[in-house]
Amino acid sequence: MAQLKGKVAIVTGGGQGVGLGIATALAGAGASLVITGRDAAKLEAAAVGLRALGGAVECVTADVRRRADAQRVVASTIARFDRLDVLVNNAQSSHPGQKLEEIDDETIALTLESGPVGTLYHMQAAFPHLKERGGSIINLGSREGIHGGPGFGIYAAAKEGVRALSRVAAREWGQYGIRVNVICPAALSPIAVKYLEEHPQEADMYRKEIALGRFGDPASDIGPVAVFLAGDDSRYVTGQTINADGGLMML
Repeated sequence: MAQLKGKVAIVTGGGQGVGLGIATALAGAGASLVITGRDAAKLEAAAVGLRALGGAVECVTADVRRRADAQRVVASTIARFDRLDVLVNNAQSSHPGQKLEEIDDETIALTLESGPVGTLYHMQAAFPHLKERGGSIINLGSREGIHGGPGFGIYAAAKEGVRALSRVAAREWGQYGIRVNVICPAALSPIAVKYLEEHPQEADMYRKEIALGRFGDPASDIGPVAVFLAGDDSRYVTGQTINADGGLMML
């Protein structure tokens, strides 16, 4: 499949979990990639498998919480590929499991800076280049923000902040042909796996709530949704949240 042939995508947090799953699907659809993260070795290991799919893959070690890093990621992409078509803001750090009254300053800063703040930094850095020919921004939200999951207070706030930014950007930037959408996945990312291992009773609860009866696979279940939003088939879709969660959330 080559519906994204010729397109260039940035995937933050592309070295593992949902980010790697999305990167895998984009590469399989013909896109060239820049994947980012804080662990260079993890990025390079991921790139080996991505390059085996036939596309060009660049790794940029960066921290989404730093505006200068976001600008450097975009500048590196333009220097390497001379264009940018798709931005996937996937990276997010947090410490789930804290009750509201227990959330500390470190967790607040980490979660907000890596979530809505980092997303905004990358959107701002990408804007001048996406403005040239239009493009797609795909941001990652969460069921925990929509549903209000206990133990996910600041994470839920961060993810709803990302959704709010996405809606505003869709309205402000639609005139330039830039589409901005959100995916809320139910997939086994490293953070999700760790949390469910520590809270086995909640793992059983989630499985019972998912209509399809299983957690999603980052590459085969979440990735194709990103391919759709990145490509021309979604040219009339913007400002939307897609719950790729097997029927966990039905609004």
